[in-house]
Amino acid sequence: MPELPDIAAYLIALEPRLVGETLEQVRLASAFLLRTTQPPISSVEGTRVNTLRRVGKRIAVGLENDLWLVLHLMIAGRLHWRKPGAKLAGRQSLAAFDFSGGSLVLTEAGSKRRASLHVLKGEEELRALNQGGLDIFASDLPDFRAALTRENHTLKRVLTDQRFLSGIGNAYSDEILHAAQLSPIALTHNLGPDEWERLFAAARGTLRLWIDRLENEARAHFPEGVTAFRQGMAVHGRYGKPCPRCGDQILRIRYADKETNYCARCQTGGRVLADRSLSRLLGADWPRTLDDLEALKRR
Repeated sequence: MPELPDIAAYLIALEPRLVGETLEQVRLASAFLLRTTQPPISSVEGTRVNTLRRVGKRIAVGLENDLWLVLHLMIAGRLHWRKPGAKLAGRQSLAAFDFSGGSLVLTEAGSKRRASLHVLKGEEELRALNQGGLDIFASDLPDFRAALTRENHTLKRVLTDQRFLSGIGNAYSDEILHAAQLSPIALTHNLGPDEWERLFAAARGTLRLWIDRLENEARAHFPEGVTAFRQGMAVHGRYGKPCPRCGDQILRIRYADKETNYCARCQTGGRVLADRSLSRLLGADWPRTLDDLEALKRR
């Protein structure tokens, strides 16, 4: 799912292409994409784009007459800049937003249709989509700690829950926790002052690093290759590869359709975290430490 750095890159690429331009036509190939009925989608046609904004993991396009187009790309949705009037070819093409200089095309891979489009009227309706998560760059350490300790959850959960923190998902939470050298299953109510300082610094530093990197790329080329697995990431998507800090193998926990990547030596004091399905299968044979894991591999 595109997260804060990816959304920032899209906004940088879209700003010179859309702001000040007139949205001539909206073409929908999937009736399931549009999640609102009022105002009608036809009301945005012929209006000028005034601004672009990020709302959590959503992209909001502000138009004349206080109208908003809000796109949520979810896991597999992606944006593409095409020639004017580009055809919506294939099952992955869901919508096109036509401007004189080109067409913004929305695609979604896979068979599940999770991406969404909302047409809203006014700032109040736009604010209603905001789940209330803290903006990491508009807060200080006390704000950050207060937001993440409203409830007692694991760090992995609280970093990716949009009610607590805005714009972070599975990929960048892995990177933040590795940078902070903290376990993904550590509970927020159990962290000490130095750990909060490390987490706050890691969150801001990691996101700023990737925002700057992706924005620079987006200024040169429209971001067609948005992915959760970036070259240069420390742990996310690097299961089985060496940790860039200590050289030990990156491990993972799988749950549902997600996984958490981490380094046991750097983040959990050498403890191998239990994967729900595999630990049930192996029972007492589940490796508890890195040494146990190495012994299991040699069997």
